[in-house]
Amino acid sequence: MGVAAVQSQTGVLGWIERTGNRLPDPVFLFLWFIVALVGISVIAAWAGWSAAHPVEIDPETGTYRIIAVESLLSGANIRRLLTLMPETFTHFPPLGYVLTVMLGAGVAERSGLFATAMRAAMAKVSAFWLTPAVALVSMMGNHAADAAFVVMIPLAGIVYHAAGRHPLVGIAASFAAVSGGFSANLLPGQLDALLLGITEASVNTVFEGWTANIAGNWFFIAAMTIFYLPVIWYVTDRIIEPRLSGYKLDGTAARAVDDADEETATTPDERRGLRNAGLVVLALVALWAALVLIPDAPLIDPDAPPEGRLTPFYRSLLPFFLLVFLLPGWAYGRAAGTIASHRDLVEMMAEAMKDMAYYMVLAFAAAHFVAMFAWSNMGLVLAVDGAEALRASGLPTWAMLLGVLIFGATLNLLIGSASAKWAVLGPVMVPMLMLLGLSPEMTTAAYRVGDSGTNIITPLMPYFPLVLVFCQRWVKDFGLGSLAATMMPYAVGIMGTGMALTAAWVIFDLPVGPGATVFIEVPTAAIAPQ
Repeated sequence: MGVAAVQSQTGVLGWIERTGNRLPDPVFLFLWFIVALVGISVIAAWAGWSAAHPVEIDPETGTYRIIAVESLLSGANIRRLLTLMPETFTHFPPLGYVLTVMLGAGVAERSGLFATAMRAAMAKVSAFWLTPAVALVSMMGNHAADAAFVVMIPLAGIVYHAAGRHPLVGIAASFAAVSGGFSANLLPGQLDALLLGITEASVNTVFEGWTANIAGNWFFIAAMTIFYLPVIWYVTDRIIEPRLSGYKLDGTAARAVDDADEETATTPDERRGLRNAGLVVLALVALWAALVLIPDAPLIDPDAPPEGRLTPFYRSLLPFFLLVFLLPGWAYGRAAGTIASHRDLVEMMAEAMKDMAYYMVLAFAAAHFVAMFAWSNMGLVLAVDGAEALRASGLPTWAMLLGVLIFGATLNLLIGSASAKWAVLGPVMVPMLMLLGLSPEMTTAAYRVGDSGTNIITPLMPYFPLVLVFCQRWVKDFGLGSLAATMMPYAVGIMGTGMALTAAWVIFDLPVGPGATVFIEVPTAAIAPQ
């Protein structure tokens, strides 16, 4: 039934599906982008495309130095490509950031900590608070990556059924929170490391010396969580539940989960594991606080200006998140019986790296695209010309960011990977908006809003078919169009709220994260050497 429903799709959803299915895998998409980039660089170099350097003065003329686009088929650039390939790959910032965090997250997932924590959080929620609790746990579950989709969404259906409500309502609410609120969270995590790592690479295509702070979007994504919760709550209880109440449950599926209490309950060993994991988290928080507060604190730079003294602390958040996933996962696994020895721990870490194999292939292609973009000087030229065009347009800053947001949301209908889209958009958008005084962190935050909001209405989102299967366990005639139509009110609400939040954040100049502001001084650092 699900396959037939997919094949019969017409209209906008059908066009999105057919168009997206014709796109190559993101890895090959980057290869085609590289081919196009080479061709454009050759034409641009031949045409003499250039721009005035934004900060460097030519001592001979007393005017800004002219930067010209260089052909990627020049001898120097071919030599760079062939001799620097290992460095180009291994020095790609997101690679180290993501692999480091995933060493810990893989243990927390495989030991069962993530799944048990989500089940325990949902076990005894009152009917009134059920929807906001499902939404909050689902958004926080994004730290568990795939586990949030595989565990939390079907679990929400079971919990709603046990509470006497339609299970499809629970599935819809959880899907909206996990995927529509993909970047919303109360704490930074692996997604922050991934996207802000790409932001760092994007900045350094033009301006050298900027390093990513993976907590740079913390305040913004926490606000997303707070503002998305009532939206999901209202849409679920006032719009979706009345609409889905007419769908009759399939008797076989309903009988299969009549033992929902057993499926959501935790065992004594699991409860002991959760307690031990919580104690380890508290110990790690206390340790990091001590490293900031004790005399001669190693995570404070006393020689830096006041605004820069916490830089070592921000840079230490990456190993902190490694440990805050790894050690609690280990503590949970020992108590719950999923980790018998240190060999099991090492095996889980190794399995996590196996899961990252596809990402490393994608990162290899993305790293070369970003590096070649920098070698061509197109990043600087596009940033200067684009910034001048935006400045001449007279658009307020918040409107420029909404343009980034809407473009990302539209592209998201066809290309699901957040990192793949940002690796293409970032090298253009980030330096361009930096020249207008917008921080890299704020540009990244705006992109994240757009990247999340349309996840739940495109059949090309990798987990969309899986969610459809979850729905068909309860209502076997529930088709792809039914799911997309169900999720549309969530997408409208989340996108509208995210756009309003982004505009308000810029207008009121709120901090995006610790040490990260909306506006920066127009960069005067040296241009990255080409």
